[in-house]
Amino acid sequence: MPYLESLRVFVRVVELGSITSGGRDLRLTPAVASNRVKELETRLGVRLFNRTTRHLSPTEVGKVFYDHARKVIETLDEAEAVVAGFSDTPRGTIRVTAPLGVGRRIIAPLIPTFTDLHPNVDVRLRLSDRKVDIFEDGLDVAFVLGELQDSNLKLRKIADCDRVLVAAPEYLARAGIPQTPEELLAKHNCLLLRFPRSPEYFWTLQTPNGPQKIEAKGRFDADDGDVLTQWALDGAGVANKPRFDVAAHLKSGALVEVLPDTPPVPAAFGCLYPHRKLQDPKVRLFVDFITTESRQAIARL
Repeated sequence: MPYLESLRVFVRVVELGSITSGGRDLRLTPAVASNRVKELETRLGVRLFNRTTRHLSPTEVGKVFYDHARKVIETLDEAEAVVAGFSDTPRGTIRVTAPLGVGRRIIAPLIPTFTDLHPNVDVRLRLSDRKVDIFEDGLDVAFVLGELQDSNLKLRKIADCDRVLVAAPEYLARAGIPQTPEELLAKHNCLLLRFPRSPEYFWTLQTPNGPQKIEAKGRFDADDGDVLTQWALDGAGVANKPRFDVAAHLKSGALVEVLPDTPPVPAAFGCLYPHRKLQDPKVRLFVDFITTESRQAIARL
């Protein structure tokens, strides 16, 4: 068992790029994670990592060993999942990621209920608006809001979420209320969600002539959707947000809808996971539970 634990630590250290991150992901201190790696290197008689004060990378033999170690861990997890299928008590850990806004407002509140229903299952939720790689990051399920395309993954669509352009009343009093998409582009500061490979360099609006893609421009941007909401509340510009994400602010009047006759196209909300993961009872139960409950949660917002 200690050897398998060391393999798990090694695999996560490679995937996450540091001993601290790999240990934290497995709920181990950096010291314990480091010792696991050293024990593995001693057992194998090779150096698995090149270490500097600022960087950690697998050696050539470390890369080869990682490919095989990951297969061992995956095979063991799949075997345990098969056995769990014969039991009414799913167990183990589910690693989940979601965008910040939908993760905080929709997914996170549901997790305690799920774990109460299945007390032998742990859920580790990581929130980020950046695009993630399920395989590289060792994830079981990734919730996404936007384009749901990935030929290597299984897709479960949950709902279509209305989007809305919003701004603070004081911003519109100062900058004027745009009447057309062209006026929005010409006279207004668009608050943009941007990061490498971000899909939101363009906004697609619904018009009488069909979807119209506009090149939204702004003086500053962020990789955190909640930052955009706060900027909009502070009167800094116009944001393109899922309606459920700003419903409370629209209700209070802190934000108002801009261009209501040509709103953004809805965003698809769903989850992605490797095909084999749904063979695992705990993952299947989790996906089914979140799908049902999140549809109801979005409808209430």
